[in-house]
Amino acid sequence: MCPAMSTVTPTSTPEPSAAPTSGWRYWGSLPVMLTSMVMITLDFFIVNVTVPSVQRDLNADAAAIQMIVAGYGLAYAAGLITGGRLGDIYGRRKLFMIGIGLFTVASLVCGIAPSPEVLIAARIVQGIAAALSTPQELAILGLVYRGADRSRAFMAAALATAVAGVFGQLIGGLLIAADPDGIGWRLCFLINLPIGIAALVLAPRVVPESRAVPAARLDPLGIVLVTLGMLGIIYPLIEGRERGWPMWTIVCLAAAVPLLVLFVAHQVRNRRRGGSPLVDLSLFRDRPFSLGVVMALLYNSGMASFFLFFALYLQQGRGMTALGSGVLIIMVGVGFVAASVFGPQLSNRIGPRVITLGALVLAAGWLLLLGTVDRFGDSSVWVQAPALVIIGLGMGTVVAPLTSTALATLPSSHAGAASGVLSTSIQLGNALGVAVIGIVFYNTLGSGASAVAYSDALRLSTVCLLALILAVATLAWWLPRNAGTTSATEGNA
Repeated sequence: MCPAMSTVTPTSTPEPSAAPTSGWRYWGSLPVMLTSMVMITLDFFIVNVTVPSVQRDLNADAAAIQMIVAGYGLAYAAGLITGGRLGDIYGRRKLFMIGIGLFTVASLVCGIAPSPEVLIAARIVQGIAAALSTPQELAILGLVYRGADRSRAFMAAALATAVAGVFGQLIGGLLIAADPDGIGWRLCFLINLPIGIAALVLAPRVVPESRAVPAARLDPLGIVLVTLGMLGIIYPLIEGRERGWPMWTIVCLAAAVPLLVLFVAHQVRNRRRGGSPLVDLSLFRDRPFSLGVVMALLYNSGMASFFLFFALYLQQGRGMTALGSGVLIIMVGVGFVAASVFGPQLSNRIGPRVITLGALVLAAGWLLLLGTVDRFGDSSVWVQAPALVIIGLGMGTVVAPLTSTALATLPSSHAGAASGVLSTSIQLGNALGVAVIGIVFYNTLGSGASAVAYSDALRLSTVCLLALILAVATLAWWLPRNAGTTSATEGNA
């Protein structure tokens, strides 16, 4: 969307301080952001592999294991909007470094944790730290890079997080198998120390500082309302199915609605009085941003549930090991890498319509997967590899343009808050997809443990995923043709 078409009221949007436009310092911001993205995404997935070893070594019960896994994601999702706005107010590089420093320290505590309680607390701190740094990553990339460079930066970010997600469990298995000095699962957390330290050393040298001008103020009541509201939605979605949807999950979900309504009313009142709302709701008048938030929620609802239930199908339905299923899922990464080669050029040529194209390619991959599950149910699972490559192609064609388009035309004074909202929709989509599609999967599975039962559950779940991705394709078609062609600073300076 060009500046004249944006319905967001422009504010002062300074360039990041002392930001170079070429050379190694210009491109130096990108690897620092990618390093953080990989570390945070990897930690989200790698913990699944550590569960048996943690349970044995720390004598952790089932409830403790659930909190070790869920505590990170819960704190992460609940704090993203607040983390984004803190970056706008106090400086995005500063909040990025605080987040990475806290994440590194928490990783050390995880690696030396003597008890399940200490490990749970450290995982929650990791989630809080990730919520501080993640919105700054997207905001910094959007402010530092322009035009074709911006497309390349977002594609690199999408590729980095996808590789970390796809290879997470495989990397975790290899680290545990390596077992240097008998530390086992602890290495999965301690590996973050040199990565985090490297990011902290490099960030002040290559990442320019930026913040909102005029200076915004913190909104404590808004923070409380949105945090409680997000907790009320995400925690029962994470824990509900496993616990049989007890009454407290229903109460939490019901209580979240008035909390979020109060949050919206407070943001409107705060803005009318000339205050600094946590989220300026006028951002949602920008069609690329509002559609982008909805598409991110729908897309991630599908992808999170697909990877979980496809892994269950492979391991429990087809008898593959965790390592074997991880190797097969690498085929998704192959397709994603291939899409990253031509993705930026394609995005620059056809604009946001590339999201529709990618969504249709992803739908074609799922249709082919359905065919292999039905027709070749008793054959080798490797017959599904071509479908997984096509799924990866679709993912790689969707992710980077979706993020870039959603954030392209917003004022840089709200870059952190907008990135926090977009990241929150991603995490909410993850939880919502696993919960809702999980009902379909497990109800279809029933008490059966055969390959046929898992094939039926996967097939019906994939039909639901097709509906979600076709909705993404339809919404993307309604984006303005030139959405995403300008950067935040270009579009609102």
